[in-house]
Amino acid sequence: MSLTTIFLLLLYTSLFTFLTTHSKPHLPSPYLSPTTIFPNYQNMLKSFKIFIYNPNTPFTFNSPSQSLFYTTLALQDSVFVTQDAEQAHLFFVPFPSDLSTRSIARLIRGLRNDLPYWNRTLGADHFYLSCAGIGYESDRNLVELKKNSIQISCFPTPAGKFIPHKDISLPPLASSHAPTNKTTRFLGYARFNWLKESTLVNELSSDPEFLIESEPSDLNSYAERIASSKFCLFEYGGGDVSGIGEALRFGCVPAVVTDRPIQDLPFSDVLRWQEITVFVERRGVGELKRVLARTCGDRHEKMKGLGVTASRHFVWNETPQPLDSFHTLMYQLWLRRHTIRYVRRESA
Repeated sequence: MSLTTIFLLLLYTSLFTFLTTHSKPHLPSPYLSPTTIFPNYQNMLKSFKIFIYNPNTPFTFNSPSQSLFYTTLALQDSVFVTQDAEQAHLFFVPFPSDLSTRSIARLIRGLRNDLPYWNRTLGADHFYLSCAGIGYESDRNLVELKKNSIQISCFPTPAGKFIPHKDISLPPLASSHAPTNKTTRFLGYARFNWLKESTLVNELSSDPEFLIESEPSDLNSYAERIASSKFCLFEYGGGDVSGIGEALRFGCVPAVVTDRPIQDLPFSDVLRWQEITVFVERRGVGELKRVLARTCGDRHEKMKGLGVTASRHFVWNETPQPLDSFHTLMYQLWLRRHTIRYVRRESA
């Protein structure tokens, strides 16, 4: 028995123990499909294959989470990678963050002309990494990449650069510091750069039930502040939401202030975000406090527990672990492997 087989068997055992514990019908679950995620995930580990196009030259990404995903998939001995393109479920098109749209179009044109795989689905079984997103360009190659291929972007994605039914967002990197204090002292906590400087921030700063501060120099103290608060505040579309995974892990229910529906939440195919996060319309401090007050009590404790369970999906590891960020991203790609066979058209 190979080491890879042994490793996969260990993964199955640990996943079965974890998921069956959290998937009984009478127990609350943070998952959209608690009874099917384990068998689907197991099938992914055994079967999922990706063919990676070789980049012409070495390159880097601007985002640490992009770099971790690429390094884990492409530069390690990944069980998901195949050298036989005919066995692949999906095709990965890697290119650097600063590549111009003209160069991206040239890259796709080369795949179309030199290899048969793009033309079979017009790119619908291909995926790529881009935090900036691809705009709506007139070039056919960019149109097909934007419209058909799976985009893995950073959270939050720039407005207009995310297509919910096919695209995926990367979870932000989380701190490795664990909380040391679980007493509840604050109703809400927010780092200063989590919320942009605004009337809301100024009003909350003078409220004794909220703690608003700039990034502390002592990360252990920062972890304590998160763990000792009922809610951690984030502003979507202007603020920094990178700490949302940390908030879940430390038992601080995220409260996201937004003026529109959020379509690019990480792992939206996996997690029941409404059960682990409070979404508050941007209507001022009064509305924020009313919503948070309604969420206190039993509902808050339930959301806190489900959030801690869900937080394992936001952990990035140098060596992938079951259900961590890398594996959950792979699972979302696996769910998208059934591509739409587009009608082929002649070149313009």
